[in-house]
Amino acid sequence: MSLDLGATINQLDLVSQSLGQEHGARQRRLAELREAAAGVPAREARQRTQEPGLPFLAAQVVDVLLDNIAPPAAPPDWTALSVDGSHIDVDRHLPVPCYLINLGGCAITYGSGAGASFFSRPHLASRPEELYLRNPEEPNAEEAVTGNLLGMYRTVRELSALLEETLLCPPERPALALVDGTLVMWGLAGRAYPEFVRRHIIEEELLEALRGFQELARERKVALAAYVSLPRTTEVVNAIRRCLCSHNLESCQKACSNRRADLEPCSRANDFLDRDVFGEELLPYHRSPLYRTLSSVPRDFYGPDQQVYFYYLHAGEEIARIEVPQWVAMNETLLAQSHSLIVEQCRRGQGYPVVITEAHEQAVITGRDRQLFREMVAATLERQGLPSYTSQKERSKQRPWV
Repeated sequence: MSLDLGATINQLDLVSQSLGQEHGARQRRLAELREAAAGVPAREARQRTQEPGLPFLAAQVVDVLLDNIAPPAAPPDWTALSVDGSHIDVDRHLPVPCYLINLGGCAITYGSGAGASFFSRPHLASRPEELYLRNPEEPNAEEAVTGNLLGMYRTVRELSALLEETLLCPPERPALALVDGTLVMWGLAGRAYPEFVRRHIIEEELLEALRGFQELARERKVALAAYVSLPRTTEVVNAIRRCLCSHNLESCQKACSNRRADLEPCSRANDFLDRDVFGEELLPYHRSPLYRTLSSVPRDFYGPDQQVYFYYLHAGEEIARIEVPQWVAMNETLLAQSHSLIVEQCRRGQGYPVVITEAHEQAVITGRDRQLFREMVAATLERQGLPSYTSQKERSKQRPWV
């Protein structure tokens, strides 16, 4: 039996009615939170967000807690680049163990000599050294490159390809190298994967690309940034909560979590996202102050030059989170360049960066593409006289009895 849509819509109506009744009180609470945050002295905000031992992830304030920073003027001639990716995961129902990563990219030049270039590069991985990450110190220890790990591996491949494309840009033009998503490898937090996996993804792949961009930025005006659309993070809200807190750390550890607190005045921040605050705080195309993420992954494994900083941007239609490596954050010219050129991209893209949209179009693997890929695998094996098979479960999905 399929989903009972009638019963579902009745439940959705009840949820929406409840949200509507709570909206006014929520907006008043948000206004009180912003007013309280505006009264926190800058020095106190910096000190309080550096205290260790918090039971929740709070951003470190670099300058002030809240502010409205206008975009600088964009240069007349500049280039924007982006690389995106899609993949087909390893499928145990296929006769060949393999995965496919498709990288798509776009470079658009504005001003004199305006133009654009695009590419789409599929890579089929079927060799054991691609399907598994192995621990060089323990040859029998290995991790299959599939699921979340394949997603992270694709992300670092996107960054490496973006570096290659940026190297081809005219050196005299300022450039914005933009990635879709985050610079923080959240999936490697905790102990979900062995140490050798983290070492390979971060030290051998991610940091290699970030250092390449850093070297390039010493010779050219290249700003690397990551664009997070509709972010669900609460790091700045938690920083505000910490700055308003009148309790000792032990009380915080007992009464506070990442999104909720049982004690006043900390409970003012309950259930708010960062984008809720900045949706009311920022003027169109303005940005917030700079913050540093204290996520354990960059803090412990990225090294001093590649720590991840971020700011929030009113992109015209949404509040976006913009992440930059430390060498961009600490360079006023590159930081301003990231702000002004992302704004220009969003203006041209009706609220979303043009180059990310175009890169996605080059990279996307449609549902039809995935079906054709399966058929191509079977046809290729048959041409070679090799057996082609699938599971009975897969056949039952394609040919249901009723």
